[in-house]
Amino acid sequence: MTPDTCVIVPTIREFECMRSYFANAREHGFDLDRLFVLLVTEDFCETEAMAAMLDEEGVSGAVFDGTRREQWYDEQDIGEFSHVIPDASHAETSFGLLYMWANPQFDYGFFIDDDTLPHEGFDFFGRHFANLQYDGELEEIGSSEQWTNVLYQTFDEHGLYPRGYPYSAMDEDIERGIRETNDVVASQGLWTNVPDLDAVRILLDGDLKGQAQTRLDAEHYDGDFLAARGSYLTVCSMNLAFEREVIPAFYQLPMDDNPWEVGRFDDIWSGVFLKRACDVLGKDIFNGYPLCVHNKASRSTFSDLNNEVPALELNEHVWEIADGAGTDADSYGEVFEAIAAALVHSDYSEYENGDFLAFVGEHMYDWLACLDALAPGTVPEARAAADD
Repeated sequence: MTPDTCVIVPTIREFECMRSYFANAREHGFDLDRLFVLLVTEDFCETEAMAAMLDEEGVSGAVFDGTRREQWYDEQDIGEFSHVIPDASHAETSFGLLYMWANPQFDYGFFIDDDTLPHEGFDFFGRHFANLQYDGELEEIGSSEQWTNVLYQTFDEHGLYPRGYPYSAMDEDIERGIRETNDVVASQGLWTNVPDLDAVRILLDGDLKGQAQTRLDAEHYDGDFLAARGSYLTVCSMNLAFEREVIPAFYQLPMDDNPWEVGRFDDIWSGVFLKRACDVLGKDIFNGYPLCVHNKASRSTFSDLNNEVPALELNEHVWEIADGAGTDADSYGEVFEAIAAALVHSDYSEYENGDFLAFVGEHMYDWLACLDALAPGTVPEARAAADD
């Protein structure tokens, strides 16, 4: 059987976690022959041990460290675009998206972080696929602030907002409804144990080790939901499945390796842009189950804070820039290009590090151009920012 699903795992240490995901698949009768596991790592890591693990498990896949990624760019004749994938950053998951785009047998993708495990009682892969194929009514959640807190279900108990949720959107009035959905293109599973919080909220929770004093368990969740149309949400890439079609609007944005030292918002901003594209095109992001166990390693909360502070103000506004872009577009690439144009061609100097937004927009143009180079004619012809 030719694999139809590319599982993208950024890892520098805990790659053995994938054995638990494979065991979960076997327990629930999921066909592992569907999977191709792409381990995205660094030259200093145990690449031979990673490849051996895949062989021992009988799962097809590949290990791409920095050297092998550079070789792959050259083989695909896209070396001029290698800068779109930042070095030594979680946003290297974008390499997996490029690999998928270059290999059309992959209809589906998964993002799995190496500090997670499948949650007992859930058919991890099977549930994500069921979500992507869901057709029917589902609760939709919006708010007076145009934001959906994915932790809303037991908020009165824990009071948490996830990483990337704007501070200006807190204290929202939740708006509930039921809506028919028949075109789910992404499935976001949530997490137990260590909540996915930003550094400021971790500090407020009294933790100096990058985790949180407040922990979550399965009882903090109560079923699946959609974010309402026109309402944004945080999309965390630690437990996520998606259809191939979203890749033009799902670039994991260039963090860490930039002059402003901005980090930690790659999946957050990409989720905002994807949600805008979904709203324009009438698609949905399914949220809730399957859960994963998030075993975030101990580290300095202040290290994360240093990565987040340069873009904290920008995070309050980037969704407003995306909102309204690409209204008349009829493809993911066209919506994404419209957002890129809004970032590149407007003056955001009133914001701290506002010129970082143009940097992001230019990379978004290059992302579309790179996809078109890999598969000509599959995305709109991206205009070079320098030519406008």
